[in-house]
Amino acid sequence: MPILIRQVLPLTLLYLLMIFSVIVIDYLLHHFKIVWVGRHLGLVGTILVVFSFVYSLRKRRLIKNGSPKQLLLLHEYLAWIGAVLLLVHAGIHFNAILPWLAVYMLLINVASGFVGKYLLRNANQSLAESRRVLLESGSDQEEVEKKLFFDAVTVGAMQHWRVIHLPIAFLFGLLSLLHIITVLMFNR
Repeated sequence: MPILIRQVLPLTLLYLLMIFSVIVIDYLLHHFKIVWVGRHLGLVGTILVVFSFVYSLRKRRLIKNGSPKQLLLLHEYLAWIGAVLLLVHAGIHFNAILPWLAVYMLLINVASGFVGKYLLRNANQSLAESRRVLLESGSDQEEVEKKLFFDAVTVGAMQHWRVIHLPIAFLFGLLSLLHIITVLMFNR
């Protein structure tokens, strides 16, 4: 089965689940006439996203405690749940450009995080396993390269994800911080 179907499709579905969850939660808040809860979800979502960065601090050895593997899992879960809460908070009820930009960066950041977590790691393993199986079945190197060409191109493109993910995360954080400051300044 091609990497595109094994790796990209499940992540696309997980991303769509995030969007679907936001729509369902927003619908329920409106249905039960408790839309005001959405405003407070922004604070909770922000706290979860901030706590998810403990993994980044550990990875860069700024903190010494915690298993990197466990902190990565925590990062993924907290960031995903935080993103859902922030998207519910954002809803479609704002007119200022700064919050919209922050939402766009959030969506892009989550997508780029998926690339790094699942696609790249699993794609590298899948490509190596496919190469091994083909070579063991008697295929010569040239035939293996032809059969795995598109998979190798896909994996090669994904290997540059961190170059994109970190600046996007920084820009998302900056836009979010500016949004919070303007809300506090103008008390909206």
